[in-house]
This record gives sequence, C-alpha cells and structure tokens, in this order.
Amino acid sequence: QVQLTESGGGLVQPGGSLRLSCAASGTIFSIDTMGWYRQAPGKERELVATITSGSSTNYADSVKGRFTISRDNAKNTVYLQMNSLKPEDTAVYYCNAGIWVGVGRWKNAWGQGTQVTVSS
Repeated sequence: QVQLTESGGGLVQPGGSLRLSCAASGTIFSIDTMGWYRQAPGKERELVATITSGSSTNYADSVKGRFTISRDNAKNTVYLQMNSLKPEDTAVYYCNAGIWVGVGRWKNAWGQGTQVTVSS
C-alpha cells in the first residue's frame, strides 16, 4: 500500500507565501515524476507543476516565476514553494506521483488534497 500525505495548506493574504509538502510512504521501489495539481470550485483539476526523478521541472504558465517545485528523493518528498500568491490561486492542491511498488508494478498515486485560500 502506498500513500501520499500532504501538508502546508492554509489561509494567506495576497502577496504572501506558502510551502506545501507531500511525502510518499509504504512499499516504494522508486518514484518517477512527482507533481502538484489544483482544483478550484466549479473548475476542472489542472496541472500546477511537475518534477521528474532527474529534477527536470515543468510549470503552468499561470504560476511560472512565482512557484517552485522541488523534491528530496531520500525522503520521498516533493515540495511546492508558492510566492506572490493571488486570489486566483485559491484551490485544493493535490500531490501526484508515479510510484514503482514492485517488479513491473506501477501505481499512479494521489494525495487527499490540501486547501489553499488566498484572501484579505
């Protein structure tokens, strides 16, 4: 069984910062790409940022220059540093990871989501 546990969400004023963390636990052989997605009320889930096992990154245009994704492979953890937050960043943020859980067994894992609210 593999689990992704997110933390770090909350309420922040416009222009503020938050750091999200997501730790993978369970039977893990290795982890491929990890990423963050978000879903605002009434909208579809969208990609925020991804990072490969080799640390290549990809960002949605809406967060480029403001958000930074990173990972600690020794801790099976991915982070999302969010700066200059805007009200339109308000959403539930979900962690995602492609995890090898056994020989020939790969799982697309999702976290439970953490709420980020940007409001004055």
